[in-house]
Amino acid sequence: MDTKQKTIGVLTSGGDAPGMNAAVRAVVRAAIKKGMRVIGIKRGYNGLINGDLIEMNMRSVSDIIHRGGTILYTARCLEFKEEAGLQKAKQTCLDAGIDGIVAIGGDGSFRGAADLSVRGIPCVGIPGTIDNDISCTDYTIGYDTAMNTAMEMVDKIRDTAQSHDRCSVVEVMGRRAGYIALNTGIACGATYILVPEIEVDVEDMINKIKEAQKLGKQNFIILVAEGIGGSVELAKRIEEETGIESRATILGHVQRGGNPTVRDRVLASQLAYRAVELLNDGIGNRVVGIQRDEVVDFDILEALKMKKEFPMELYKIANDISF
Repeated sequence: MDTKQKTIGVLTSGGDAPGMNAAVRAVVRAAIKKGMRVIGIKRGYNGLINGDLIEMNMRSVSDIIHRGGTILYTARCLEFKEEAGLQKAKQTCLDAGIDGIVAIGGDGSFRGAADLSVRGIPCVGIPGTIDNDISCTDYTIGYDTAMNTAMEMVDKIRDTAQSHDRCSVVEVMGRRAGYIALNTGIACGATYILVPEIEVDVEDMINKIKEAQKLGKQNFIILVAEGIGGSVELAKRIEEETGIESRATILGHVQRGGNPTVRDRVLASQLAYRAVELLNDGIGNRVVGIQRDEVVDFDILEALKMKKEFPMELYKIANDISF
């Protein structure tokens, strides 16, 4: 009878997201509860290639559930895209006795997990990215916190826009996805929202501002997703064509930091628990997610092929109720 204690590794990869620490905590505690040993892998796949490993226990993850960032650090790893890098990572797992890995991150992290799974190290991916651009899940870890941070920042900007009768063009994160911009825009009563999924119509935006001016509105918020960019130039054009003093603010990495919300902490715990269950059963090459409040899992390659539809009805609502 095989009595070898199962050992799993856990890493965070790609851009950091609030709630990653909550996921690491849940992986460690769920695994230990099942009699497994847990190895923390520092700085993502770089740490796996270079053997930057630490043994983790219940106390290793005490007092981290409320903290942003990741105690395991994170990095992008070009070497891991090459066969030589993958073989180094595999050898690290064999030398450390790692039977499987939980990889917390985005699409790039999942591709790495799929490559490692094919080479005999079962991996399970957990979606952790503020952009919410992972198609197999309704929500990603960090998304809710990022939206709430952006909303708080825009509310503060609105105060000074109102005081000076200004138009504030606020750029939020979302290189390929406009979910943060859309939801923050609705929550903050933005006059107009520009997202990568919808063709930009600056003239329509200018006309909407002018129509609102006729109704007596004197200050405006325009939400722009990072993938659209050009916020400074957009503010200049608004000022030139409407006569309204306009300023651009790029929120940047402030949206990645801060204490995770209840939703992100709970989601991280749910997804991490399922990931550990899968590895405990010897199942790898999976991504876990949540759909309609149910925890689900998919083959990684299948998950990467999925397409997430942009919520056009929500975008219509945003346009119809803003002015």
